[in-house]
Amino acid sequence: MTNAEDVVRYLQDHPGFFEEYAELLAQIYIPHPHGGRAIPIAERQILTLREKSKMLEGKLAELIQFGEENDAIGEKMHRLCLALCPATELQATLQALYYNLREDFAVPHAALRVWGAAAAATAGEVAEFAPVSEELRRYAQGLEHPLCGGDANVEVLSWFGDTAAQLHSVACVPLRDRANSCIGMLALASEDPRRFYPEMGTLYLKRLGELLSAALARYL
Repeated sequence: MTNAEDVVRYLQDHPGFFEEYAELLAQIYIPHPHGGRAIPIAERQILTLREKSKMLEGKLAELIQFGEENDAIGEKMHRLCLALCPATELQATLQALYYNLREDFAVPHAALRVWGAAAAATAGEVAEFAPVSEELRRYAQGLEHPLCGGDANVEVLSWFGDTAAQLHSVACVPLRDRANSCIGMLALASEDPRRFYPEMGTLYLKRLGELLSAALARYL
């Protein structure tokens, strides 16, 4: 006895079947995909194509949106780079960084720490060179890429002072030298728990870390 799978295989092996028996298409009726009356197979095919078309249109719109968002972020990264390049003093570099993060990237809170022998020699009264624990250094060194989420390192949260209790999402961006040793960390934070979430892409955060590392290398 022939079963449904045999029919499927036969039709797959004989793609010209309905060309030879075209009258069958007008005689075959199948249920409407949304209930109700039965419809000819040709009409069902049209409905299927329309549904696929809507799905593809939705995916295309999503890709266009992602492309526009990436273009916008790319422009912001370019402006930050242009702001950091002419800075010839540490304070000017830090001011350009914080200003662009706040005004262009709309990041409400940012904190930076840089460590190492060269940083200690450059420190002076700059808060960004304040000492950090050895545990935090190992933690930062172990980050292969920026880490985002609501459960930030306790020591990192302490960098934000009294506002730490109101912060619900943090991005930790490791800074590295040319030998790939971690020389510091940039922390971005927000009261919005959806701003820096664990599943978000970190490509531009990584580029931000690379850009900042290169800018700080002039003073280390």
